[in-house]
Amino acid sequence: MEPVLELKNVSVTYKNAEKEVYAVRNVSLRIEKGDSLGIVGESGSGKSTLAMAVLRLLSENSAVVEGEAMFGGRNLLAMSQEELRELRWTQLAVVFQKAMNSLSPVHRIGTQFEDIYRVHEPKASKAEIKKRVLELFKLVNLPERVYRLYPHEMSGGMLQRTAIALSLLHNPKLLIFDEATTALDVVTQGQILKEVVEMEKTLDMTRIMITHDMSVVAVSCNKIAVMYAGEFMEVGMTKDVLSHPMHPYTKGLLQAFPSLKGEVNELKAIPGFLPDLSKKSAGCIFAPRCPYKTAACEQMKPEPVTLEDGRIVACLAVGGGKNE
Repeated sequence: MEPVLELKNVSVTYKNAEKEVYAVRNVSLRIEKGDSLGIVGESGSGKSTLAMAVLRLLSENSAVVEGEAMFGGRNLLAMSQEELRELRWTQLAVVFQKAMNSLSPVHRIGTQFEDIYRVHEPKASKAEIKKRVLELFKLVNLPERVYRLYPHEMSGGMLQRTAIALSLLHNPKLLIFDEATTALDVVTQGQILKEVVEMEKTLDMTRIMITHDMSVVAVSCNKIAVMYAGEFMEVGMTKDVLSHPMHPYTKGLLQAFPSLKGEVNELKAIPGFLPDLSKKSAGCIFAPRCPYKTAACEQMKPEPVTLEDGRIVACLAVGGGKNE
């Protein structure tokens, strides 16, 4: 079965007159229909850059994107802007972190939904659009009165629900959440994540959730991709990766996150900092911070290895490597 999205050796390099920054390095990923994939990692690991590259929202003047992002048998990275406009909202949609920045402050919510709906359905009547919007409001637990409100009259949780409803206007095949619940309080975040999971069952939707919060992935994603310095360290089923992490970076992230079950353990931070992404690493990109590193780790780049449970791990202790 053809995947909804398949990334093949995708790289993103930011360039200016002084230097190049290798933000995403040669990543590959396969997302099947119905998957809910959480991409997790520290700030600056390349999560949002990867999503923006796939959506073609990076400036071509400063970012060079290489590789393939196959969606519906077509390469998103090779499409014209006209082809992309046809796909956005109808096939691909995104929910950003700050919903207020996605909405016009001087127009009512209903007016904004109408304008966006008519981009792809120019002949749609006002009554038809309102019916569709109110159906979505019910799905994301918003009252009908929101249709008449301005963004400044709404709470953060209501704004985020509005942004989710907006992304669902044309039933996209793939929905990307880019830190969409990060700025919310934990109660509202929990409510929205529960609604998102229920919504997916209703709409048979595929989702990518970008976050630095392991708990978000644990409760709302069936698959996880752990990203560090522009590379995937470990990819697999969430229950397998979180219960038995194989990569040292995944273990480090989990040790730095409090557990809600079992005994109370001391939290341990991962020592060191993200590497300078303007420099290419000869060996494992995580080696300078890894407590298990060997001399080989600094000389050889680990090849991703597929384990018996289907997860993919890039670590010399798990599989082989290659010289750069």
